[in-house]
Amino acid sequence: MDFEQIKAAALAYQPAMTRFLRDMIAIPSESCEERGVVERIAQELRKLEYDKVEIDKLGNVIGWIGEGEKIIAIDSHVDTVGIGNRDNWTDDPYQGYETDKIIYGRGGSDQEGGMAAAAYGGRIMKELGLIPKGYKIMVVGSVQEEDCDGMCWQSIVNEYFDGPEDARSKIEFVISTEPTDGGIYRGHRGRMEIRVDVHGVSCHGSAPERGDNAIHKMAEILLNVRDLNENDAGEDKCIKGLVKMLDPKYNPEHWEDARFLGRGTCTTSQIFYTSPSRCAVADACAISIDRRMTAGETYRSCLKEIEDLPAVQKYKDDVKVSMYMYDRPAWTGHVYETECFFPTWINKETAPHVQALVDAHHALWGETRLWADETARAKREGRPLTDKWTFSTNGVSIQGRYGIPCVGFGPGAESQAHAPNEITWKQDLSVCAALYAAVPMLYRPENKNGSATAFRQELTGNDVR
Repeated sequence: MDFEQIKAAALAYQPAMTRFLRDMIAIPSESCEERGVVERIAQELRKLEYDKVEIDKLGNVIGWIGEGEKIIAIDSHVDTVGIGNRDNWTDDPYQGYETDKIIYGRGGSDQEGGMAAAAYGGRIMKELGLIPKGYKIMVVGSVQEEDCDGMCWQSIVNEYFDGPEDARSKIEFVISTEPTDGGIYRGHRGRMEIRVDVHGVSCHGSAPERGDNAIHKMAEILLNVRDLNENDAGEDKCIKGLVKMLDPKYNPEHWEDARFLGRGTCTTSQIFYTSPSRCAVADACAISIDRRMTAGETYRSCLKEIEDLPAVQKYKDDVKVSMYMYDRPAWTGHVYETECFFPTWINKETAPHVQALVDAHHALWGETRLWADETARAKREGRPLTDKWTFSTNGVSIQGRYGIPCVGFGPGAESQAHAPNEITWKQDLSVCAALYAAVPMLYRPENKNGSATAFRQELTGNDVR
């Protein structure tokens, strides 16, 4: 394989990738509103002479190259978050701009830059003959990730393929193009969206003793949730903090993986109430909890931790702890209902699909992360090439839920995600496109040994179809 030829092809396509990315940025594409950007991606894939381009019933756009039975997939979610307060942006987040090094605008790093690099990585594979015999390439522009990460791949696995076993038998591995700051990422923490409801009894605010104030009860629970996140795990603590899972005493089987992925966290993200008026005692209060989970934690343990909080036990007859469900219609109108449980996943560095990316990076770019300017250098220099994400990706379903091996390498930076004045780097586009093109020929399936699924959380068994 001629790695210099691959690098030259990727560099030659950098202006085209830049134009394509700027076109995508210019099309607002928040979750469930991706139609315009999906159609633009389909147009580009056809221009690049993909063998087949289709849009599934959820609205994911899929491009195919090759005729083999085994699949190597490259995933990019193409929805974005909104822009937030427009005053925080120095320039139009959709019109954007470019310099000789960066591209500005919503979605550049998170995560339409990945789509641009994936599309052209596939093109380079086709024109340089880099698809191994017996394989085909599946390039996916997935939808609704920002709303419900991984749900798009639940739909792909269960509605495009014939369920998890069929998908696992056909898909060798998936490369996620989420931003990785120049690193190769082999896993990340999972997450859950938990709801706590507290019941009370309303009365006139002039005599609050006649009622039962749900907000006051919830105030005690909120302090317990804070303690669960912030406390240490000392024996003197009534509520032992989530940091305990980094200790082999509390997590004997998975503490090493937990230390790699990082400790679990929880925070209150929303609060709701009902009350007859501003002159009345509140008769209900509810909160949402964002729970990030490390290796060794399960959905059951996370729910039980909330149920066991002292304030929840104090008011337990009036408290309900539950998991959210997601059922927003896609831009096509299709609904794929699922629970808001996004499993942790991690690979060993020796897993062959991880090693294929490492080998490609070494052959193309060397053993250290690349950067284009001082902004990127400050985030990348000195960090190991193989690492993990802080945030969550579609890998929660691809590998976390279904055991299909997953690994990440994508243009841009996590720190740019969801932030005003989002940028990505032109150099990252060509670097990633070249690596995607080189990986299939370096993949060694004969080295599979189960380390691709070194840790997968217990599933709920509630894989809603």
